[in-house]
Amino acid sequence: MSDDASTGRRLLGQILKARKVLGEGQVQEALDTQREQGGLFGQCLIALGHATSADVAMALAEQSGLETVDLETTEPTPEALEKVDGSTAHTFGVLPLRLEGDTLVLAIGDPLNTAVLEDLSFSTGMPVRGVVGDAAKLAEWVEELYGAEESLADVIADAAASVTDHDAEAAAASQPVVRLLNSILQRAIRDRASDVHFETFEGAFRIRYRVDGALYEVESPPPHLALPLVSRVKVMSNLDITEVRVPQDGRIELSIDGRPVDLRVATLPSISGEGCVLRILDRSAVNLDLRALGLQQREEQVLKELVELPHGIVLITGPTGSGKTTTLYAMLQEANSPDLKIITTEDPVEYEIEGIVQVPVNHEIGVTYAAVLRTILRQDPDKILVGEIRDEETASVAVEASLTGHTVFSTIHTNDAPSTITRLVDMGIQPFLISATLEAVVAQRLVRRICPSCREAYQPDEDLLRELGPDGAQFEGATLYYGKGCEECHHTGYRGRMGIFEVLRVDAGIKRSILGGSSSNELRDAARNSGMRSLRESGLGAVLEGVTTIEEVLRETIV
Repeated sequence: MSDDASTGRRLLGQILKARKVLGEGQVQEALDTQREQGGLFGQCLIALGHATSADVAMALAEQSGLETVDLETTEPTPEALEKVDGSTAHTFGVLPLRLEGDTLVLAIGDPLNTAVLEDLSFSTGMPVRGVVGDAAKLAEWVEELYGAEESLADVIADAAASVTDHDAEAAAASQPVVRLLNSILQRAIRDRASDVHFETFEGAFRIRYRVDGALYEVESPPPHLALPLVSRVKVMSNLDITEVRVPQDGRIELSIDGRPVDLRVATLPSISGEGCVLRILDRSAVNLDLRALGLQQREEQVLKELVELPHGIVLITGPTGSGKTTTLYAMLQEANSPDLKIITTEDPVEYEIEGIVQVPVNHEIGVTYAAVLRTILRQDPDKILVGEIRDEETASVAVEASLTGHTVFSTIHTNDAPSTITRLVDMGIQPFLISATLEAVVAQRLVRRICPSCREAYQPDEDLLRELGPDGAQFEGATLYYGKGCEECHHTGYRGRMGIFEVLRVDAGIKRSILGGSSSNELRDAARNSGMRSLRESGLGAVLEGVTTIEEVLRETIV
């Protein structure tokens, strides 16, 4: 946890020590766990058994200056319960307690979830004041008073019957539409979706979740709810609800089921109406631990060595959505310690990491990667993360930074590790500078893991071995696995994803190849001779370990 000297904000650990909940040893153990695994400090305390959720909630309330309430002895009033529907209470983890004049007093389990108070003030049409109570007891009250959560079909039916007004702004503020969007988002997060797609067509409206890289459709509302739902999203992300001709980008901060969630919103006008996509950044679900990425032991050791480099450039490459940012964050988390200064510049900042200075890029006002990177060099950093190298200017400043004694981590878009070097040359970076500064390139892809609940063994047949060509020999007589499909994995056979990696270390042989102007293919051959495993080889190794399937690896890699 970081202390804010300018505001005098007390550390959570200090508050719990003053309350006699923790000792100094337990604080340090939780801090070590947080550095290793990421996550919130309070969650680490609960996981270690050093504090209860009620202890953490009360301490966070004190830290935030919020009033607390004992939900064991407080009973909500009927008139307060009427102000908030069950779907909203379940989704956001809130409990209406009482009315004080024209103000609704509302219990929240997460003191950091004050954004929901604004949202509920908007939907209820009255001022809302939040007080903090134990999240576990709050959930019990919600279940007892509101009953089990409504099905999505019921919420859709209620909204479809209630909303007939074509005034988008009025419909977006209506309680049925608010409830429907809340339910859609809550289910998306429970299903571990990375994106929610709202798509409009002529006479149809479709909602799809992307889970583990694959899209699947959920029960969709009738077409007349498309405009109110998209408008509701725009209201929550502070976008112009009246502008439907140009794309807009926004952001929503929520706490769903007591978990902090960021939603990146991108709207898109089409011939059939306006649609949008919400990228879900669930900060509590991300695991910034190198061991959790799916690395082989040898590759994990190499990445740990790269983190400790005193200077040089380390690049992560792969297509959009291949987990590059997560890998970089995990590497920085590995390096994160009080004796190092780490600064990042990102577009946007996806996850906040304690102890690291993170600077968002803003192209509209000239705050570009190159401009921020030049400023960062005057801040005496040890290690720097640049969100993406996309032009010669950014690449040149990164080279300059590494030559002046800094370690620079960044991403770049290429198909594999060896072609990254030719991409830098194409950008205008001289080969002698590349050979002097580039330490390693890590290419990665994400493949789906076999669902552990329906995993079954099989023996590969001759047709499959022939399809694999020379790679098929290693599977002769091997026992492989696949997922039959079950409720846990939505009958896909997969649940969760892992990375497969191609790690190119720039050794003396690779440096000679770079200075000699070698092509991507020649660099690839030199890297293989130096011991680099290709993405395909890394993926097939995971197949032999029973973690993923041959089909997944063939889909994500080329020979």
